[in-house]
Amino acid sequence: MDSLVFLIPLLPFCAALILGLGVLFDWLSGEEKEGLTAGIALWTVTMSSLLSLTLYGADVLGMNRGTFNLGTWLQSDSFEVSINFLTQGFGLRLSALFGVILAVVLRFSVNYMHREVGFHRFFFVLTLFSAAMQWLVLSGNAVGTFMGWEIAGLCSYLLIAYAYDRPVAAANATRVFVTNRLGDAAFVIAIGLSYAFAESVDWTQLNALAAQLSTGEATGIAFCFALAAFVKSAQLPFTPWLLRALEGPTPSSAVFYGSVMVHAGVFLVCLLEPLFEMSPFAMGTLAVVGLATAIYSYLLGLTQTDVKTSLIAATSVQLGLMFFECGLGFWQLAGWHLCAHVVVRAYQLLAAPSLMHNVLGNPIKPIEPALAKNYWAYTASLQRFWLDSLADSLLVRPIGRLSHDLRYFDDSIIDRILGSPEPAIRAISSLAQYQEQKIGARLNEDSDQFAQGSGLAGKLAEWTAALIHGLESRFMLRGYGKNATDLGRRIGRFGNRFEAFILRPRYLVLFVFITLLVAF
Repeated sequence: MDSLVFLIPLLPFCAALILGLGVLFDWLSGEEKEGLTAGIALWTVTMSSLLSLTLYGADVLGMNRGTFNLGTWLQSDSFEVSINFLTQGFGLRLSALFGVILAVVLRFSVNYMHREVGFHRFFFVLTLFSAAMQWLVLSGNAVGTFMGWEIAGLCSYLLIAYAYDRPVAAANATRVFVTNRLGDAAFVIAIGLSYAFAESVDWTQLNALAAQLSTGEATGIAFCFALAAFVKSAQLPFTPWLLRALEGPTPSSAVFYGSVMVHAGVFLVCLLEPLFEMSPFAMGTLAVVGLATAIYSYLLGLTQTDVKTSLIAATSVQLGLMFFECGLGFWQLAGWHLCAHVVVRAYQLLAAPSLMHNVLGNPIKPIEPALAKNYWAYTASLQRFWLDSLADSLLVRPIGRLSHDLRYFDDSIIDRILGSPEPAIRAISSLAQYQEQKIGARLNEDSDQFAQGSGLAGKLAEWTAALIHGLESRFMLRGYGKNATDLGRRIGRFGNRFEAFILRPRYLVLFVFITLLVAF
């Protein structure tokens, strides 16, 4: 029975591959192909759901061995990453639950997305997301879980920006994507620490070796995993990204931010229960952050005026309580709380479009009297406690100003030292030749009258100006002439290529993390 586990993520991944190629090459487009697209997605995700339910039933009957190994994916010296899956425990239970939810949401989406321009693209992303989440909860090691973690984040970005022609949707998708990369960085560091301290990235071995780790080692690994979980499950101070993620269609909001993906952080913490038990600091962090998020989201939800935002605020409250329960050591309670919340919130978000019809004739609940009387608290709730503005002030704007300063330094100093970029060389070559012909004789004269002055200060300024002018004329203007060597140009071109290479975002982020690692 254990061998069935590989098919659970494989089936929706194959559907995503087929749909992706169909969208890319325009094989699947228009209303007439909607039935084919929906059929492929529904059949594969439903079969994946049935397989996960079958495997979970076999686990209940005690028929599973616990793990299934397909082989080695990466091996270097003592470092080894296997392609293995867990066939017992909490991950398998969530796989069965998520499979059912994903199948229901896909069936709901067939009618909801009918005649939408992005119908086929939507089902491609949703099937890819189904494969990623199944891989995430079933993988037997941290690297495999991280791969599912990343693909699920990419799918989230694609569906938030579903209406990519709307600037608000594109901006919110980018903001959410960038915020979640902070958690990904913490996840990568946690994987590195796991290998450094426990010499394994396998979940079973890592939990088994947790008792042999020192308190500091366990705290380092657990805290990094906790930080990754906080970002993924929108805990403070990262909560605002969850409200920005509602730009996508309602089915994607239900499956991403109400029922499935947003619980990945809680799942990660529950998966590493023995490791967190070895770190009182990590347990305290879970409790404090979870309780603070629950209070913050509750106050936030009191002043929301649309149903989706209110439900997402309620989701954040429940996620905070789950982390609080984990921090207090109530692991079983947190696990059952997660499963129950997935079902309830999925139903509520899928029913959100018909809410106006369902509540017709019922009185509208007023704002809480205590909050309405407290002007400061009411304003703070409306402004979401200014967390977005605080992030802009502390991070976004300073980084923007820093990039502007670096650009100015680059244009004013680096380019002048290394030479102008290649297009500029071609643009001013004729001017350089003209100046070389007209003023070349003057460059060799001892009495360069570039500037004149009187007095000590005037003469000093005159000598300085003449020196700078001479250097510029000899090394810049002559450098573009036909008799100049190619050394300066090659150095300039190499400098420009190197500069463009290191200014890529991924390398800038890498330099920042290297600096932080050196500092701490």
